[in-house]
Amino acid sequence: MLSCAENPVELFSVRGRSALVAGATGAFGEIAAEALARAGARVLLAGAARDRLEALAGRLRTGGATVATEAQRPDSEASCEALVAATVREFGGLDILVVASGINDVAPIGELTPDRWQAVMDANVRGPWLLCRAAGRQFVGQARGGKVVLVSSARGLLGHPAGYTAYCPSKSAVDGLVRALGCEWGRHRINVNAIAPTVFRSPLTAWMFGDDERARTTRTAFLQRIPLGRLGEPADLAGALLYLCSAASDFMTGQVLRPDGGYTAG
Repeated sequence: MLSCAENPVELFSVRGRSALVAGATGAFGEIAAEALARAGARVLLAGAARDRLEALAGRLRTGGATVATEAQRPDSEASCEALVAATVREFGGLDILVVASGINDVAPIGELTPDRWQAVMDANVRGPWLLCRAAGRQFVGQARGGKVVLVSSARGLLGHPAGYTAYCPSKSAVDGLVRALGCEWGRHRINVNAIAPTVFRSPLTAWMFGDDERARTTRTAFLQRIPLGRLGEPADLAGALLYLCSAASDFMTGQVLRPDGGYTAG
C-alpha cells in the first residue's frame, strides 16, 4: 500500500495497468479511453463500430499509447467473456473495467413500446451486468483486486419530463448494481463505483455550447440548475475516472460519483 508520506501523486497512477473500456467510441467511453491510455494504461477498446475504434486507436498510438481493439458490444454472455479474454490475451491480465456502453430512447410512456423499453434496459443494465460477471471471474482468479467503473447519470437520481421512463429506471438500476457489487466483491479488493455526469461537451451535445439562439436559450435554462454556472467538459470526467481507476480510491466502493457542477445537489 502506498503511503501518503511518499509521493501522493503516485496514488493516481494507472501506468502499466490493463484496462478494458466497453463503449469506447461513445461520448464517455472515448473520454475514458483517452484518459487511461494517455496516463499510461494498456487499453482494449471495445465497441460495435470497427472504423471508429480503429480511428481512435490510431490517434492514441500516435501519442505513444498501447491499445488494442475488439469490435464487439457487451450484449451477450459470450461477447462479454470474449472481451475479457481478449484483454487478458493482449495484456496478460485485467486490472480495470470501464463500461460506458448504453442507449436512450426518449418517448412518452404511452408511445414507448415494451420492446423499446426492454432494449434500453438490455443495453444499460443487462450488458454491464454481464460484463461485470465475466470480469469479476477474472479479477477473483487473479487474486490481486481490480477496479470497475460503470456509467450512471444524473437521471439515475432525478426524473425527467421529456419521456425518460426507460432511461431513468435503467440508470437507477446501475446505481443499485454498483452498491450490490461493491458489497459482494469487497472481500476480493475489487472496487466498484460509478460516474454520474450531467450534460458535458461531446459530439451529441456540441450544439448546446454554440452561440445561436437555440443553444443560448437551452443553455441559459439548464445553467439555472447548475451551481457552478457552466456545462461539463471532458476533463471534468477524466479526473474523476482516473481517481476511481487508481489506488487513490482503494477505500471507495459501492458509490456513485457525481461530477455534475452541483446539478443534483439542489
